[in-house]
Amino acid sequence: MDLAGRVAIVTGGGTGIGRATCMRLAKAGAK
Repeated sequence: MDLAGRVAIVTGGGTGIGRATCMRLAKAGAK
């Protein structure tokens, strides 16, 4: 998944599934 330069908004990104989602999106290049 190439998300370079894209912006992702994730609510509840502090813990649990939200945090894992944030980490995964960041690895894919999302801001």
